Amino acid sequence: MLCFLLPPLSIEPLPQLAVLSASEEKVRLGLLAFALVIAQPSSLSEPVKIEELAKPPANAKEYIILSTAGVHGHSYCWTDAEGIRYGRESLLLRGQAFESDSKATVRRDGMIEHLVIRGFTPSGDAGETFDINNGVASWKSPVDSGSAPYRQPAMYSTFGGPADVTIALAEALVAAPSKSLALLPGGQAHAAPLTTLVVGSRTTMITVQAYAITGISNSPVPIWMDPQGKFFAFDQGLTWIRKGYEADQPQVDKAQDDALAKYSVAIARSLPKFPTEPVAFTHVKAFVEGNRFVEDQNVIVDRGLITQVGPFARTTVPANAQVVDGTGKTLVPGLWDAHQHVAGDFTGPMLMALGITSVRDPGSNSLLTLARAERRAKGELLMPHVYPSMLIDGRGPNTAQLGSVATSLDDAIAMVRKAKADGFVAIKFYGTFSPAWVKPTAAEAHRLGLHVHGHLPAGMRTLEAINDGYDEITHIYFVIMQAMPDAVVNKSDGLARMEGPGRYAKDVDLDAEPMKSLIEIMARGKIVSDPTLVVAESLYVPNNGDLSAAYAPYIGTLPPTLERGFRSGGLAVPSDLTRADYRASFAKLCALVEDMHKAGVPIVAGTDGFGGLELVHELEIYVSAGFTPEEALAAATLIPAQLVSADKTTGSISVGKKADLVLVEGDPSKHIGDLRQTRVVMMDGKMMDADALRRVSGFSGRPKSVD
Repeated sequence: MLCFLLPPLSIEPLPQLAVLSASEEKVRLGLLAFALVIAQPSSLSEPVKIEELAKPPANAKEYIILSTAGVHGHSYCWTDAEGIRYGRESLLLRGQAFESDSKATVRRDGMIEHLVIRGFTPSGDAGETFDINNGVASWKSPVDSGSAPYRQPAMYSTFGGPADVTIALAEALVAAPSKSLALLPGGQAHAAPLTTLVVGSRTTMITVQAYAITGISNSPVPIWMDPQGKFFAFDQGLTWIRKGYEADQPQVDKAQDDALAKYSVAIARSLPKFPTEPVAFTHVKAFVEGNRFVEDQNVIVDRGLITQVGPFARTTVPANAQVVDGTGKTLVPGLWDAHQHVAGDFTGPMLMALGITSVRDPGSNSLLTLARAERRAKGELLMPHVYPSMLIDGRGPNTAQLGSVATSLDDAIAMVRKAKADGFVAIKFYGTFSPAWVKPTAAEAHRLGLHVHGHLPAGMRTLEAINDGYDEITHIYFVIMQAMPDAVVNKSDGLARMEGPGRYAKDVDLDAEPMKSLIEIMARGKIVSDPTLVVAESLYVPNNGDLSAAYAPYIGTLPPTLERGFRSGGLAVPSDLTRADYRASFAKLCALVEDMHKAGVPIVAGTDGFGGLELVHELEIYVSAGFTPEEALAAATLIPAQLVSADKTTGSISVGKKADLVLVEGDPSKHIGDLRQTRVVMMDGKMMDADALRRVSGFSGRPKSVD
């Protein structure tokens, strides 16, 4: 399940999307005699058992799957005497198990000719096949099936499977004379040299070459190859690295980040324009003071600040102003994604193309977070304002892959102090953190002025966490954890945190105990909810092959391999339930968010997704659940600004505040989805053309308007 075929990974992945998505969750599977598969295609209808998957021989090449939190799994590759390629992979990621194998025959030109993947993921059967017969290529995956004439060399880009299927693609791409390769079901991949690095020591010392791969995701993705052109490592949130070189992972991480940073300087210096004269947005509908839309307004910006807001007829436009006609358009504050794990430099332009000028990052690689903040301050990186949390977890099989791991209370306290010293605004607890350490660690965070939020450590209920110092509950399924059975609560650091609410939420009475009191306590104490309903929707609503409403407007504007991942289904439904049961539980979680909102619980809109693509859909869900468009928009502007104490300078269209603004085509007061139609983006008064931002972010055009 090498992950460079899809988007950057989130800490709480959207079921299969996040797998292939930059490092997490997309395990594929294979190995069944091809002749048997062709003769009996139904044999792939049920996932194979783990004991039936291929057993790597002693001479198999091994890759270690690791992160800052430790080892998460192993991936093996080997070729038999007949030249058939095999792969076998095991990955355990925060309680989510991925087991897969693959068997592939390869043509003389390096292209895969026949392929079988077997295994299972949290979404169910990962069975996948590909064949070239009589000049026709055909494929069947968990999300699609199809065929196409095969007239020239083209490599099948799998939906899932172990690392070997992606390694085959990478090695063929780098070996191609033009460093370019046609892909099936669609697209074109390209490789360009990025940087080199010496790894290993003494007898193991080699020089590895990084290539920037484009055409597969919406931004360049680095892979590392050895001097023979064979795969060495992939590093993006999770790392696949050749066994014996695990100690080199930090320098691999830094080398590729430094190399990719060179791309960022040109973008940061060419796209934003800082007007020396005032800018006047005229005749706009404006969302002012964080709570209402007003017709036919002028908003004047001068030297990065909003200087005037008022009716067109009563507002004087400076004589030397650059005038932006807002007729038929709406001006809103720069949007906030309150749950965005910033994956890399190219996340910045993408977020801004979507109108997102501020994010709360609830846990990423801390060293890279600090390095990016420094480059942003120098004007070398185009990135929204980032308000980071330090993610703190305990040691265990389900430790978060980007967490700082505390093995004692003293460790945890030291991490809190480091978070403060490094300029972080919050700490975020995770599921393997010891419940006994929450209260003293939260107390130290509060002493230092840090916000406390996160998942619930296994064994804790929502109210216990609040009583021990949580200021905010991350993900809606941790709010409803208060009403879950002990069997779910005690294993909530694993898959139970998602499967449990899927099973039981539909039957929870929100007007009865324990939820009634919990909502009242959260409202009284202003305990914030970061519900990420788009994550819950992705877990409970779609079947494999369904296209999420979050991504539908962008289909046709991104690489085909990326868009294919948008059809990943939700969690596999247990045999005693139906997809309708899971959907009913999702509806109850939406109702819970509306009940909290009505009671006065602060709601902040976050995605935990792919570069913020899901943010507007999060707001659409809020509106469907009973929010007014104004209330939904406030959850993505002023309320998150208040949460990080930035509301005095940003978060609303008000005189004296920073000019963090977005001009959109349409009227989000009537159709909240119009927020996708960004035309002009301002951050700190710097103007950017949204279409130009889209182009550098890998979009081929504007999103579609969706009713």
